[in-house]
Amino acid sequence: MMEKVISVENCDLFYGDFQALKDVSLPIYRHKVTALIGPSGCGKSTFLRTLNRMNDLIASCKVKGSIQFNHEETYGNGYDVIELRKKVGMVFQKPNPFPMSIFDNIAFGPRQQGLKDKVKLKEIVEKALKQAALWDEVHDRLNQSALSLSGGQQQRLCIARAIAMEPEVILMDEPTSALDPIATQKIENLIEELKKDYTIVIVTHSMQQAARISDYTAFFYMGELLEFDDTKTLFVSPKLKQTEDYVTGRFG
Repeated sequence: MMEKVISVENCDLFYGDFQALKDVSLPIYRHKVTALIGPSGCGKSTFLRTLNRMNDLIASCKVKGSIQFNHEETYGNGYDVIELRKKVGMVFQKPNPFPMSIFDNIAFGPRQQGLKDKVKLKEIVEKALKQAALWDEVHDRLNQSALSLSGGQQQRLCIARAIAMEPEVILMDEPTSALDPIATQKIENLIEELKKDYTIVIVTHSMQQAARISDYTAFFYMGELLEFDDTKTLFVSPKLKQTEDYVTGRFG
């Protein structure tokens, strides 16, 4: 029996009067990669942001239903949102390193949490960069600006920055869409390694990427979750014609 780290039940999300998610129920299994696929505007990124309450930053947003992280209701009264975002980290579509050194980018989160011990900070930075497969490329220039890195390196830096907070889950919103094929492959290889230690949820427009890297796939369409299954089953023998049409490129 696989363990659910996040469990979503009957989730509705509204921006004002517009309903962006309709009755979505979905398990996120520990140490697995779950891909969210579907055409633009179907609710994938919106759903991703419900998992660490990033949608709270939008004033008109209302969420109904149940979203549990480690069996706790994340939208319940008094739930610690800062702690949630520490445990459920986020990597965005475009690399967004802070305009500071490579070292300070990774150390930023732990410092914000009050860590001042320089030895411990060095350990965290080295470990995070190694896990993000970036240490060998930058270990001799940690004091240089993170903005001097290539796009692919910047994205791995952002993954390292998330790792430094010791999350359980890493959310990735189309993390390779701005990258070339070589940088994309490095990120995909990295995801394969990271799932040994983390649970990963990734939004992707690439059917090939979803097929390559994910264990489970969720197909969204018009704010609804139409189909969820292990990736091989969903791609080889989907239950719905709409899913089949989408994964074979006939629409979307």
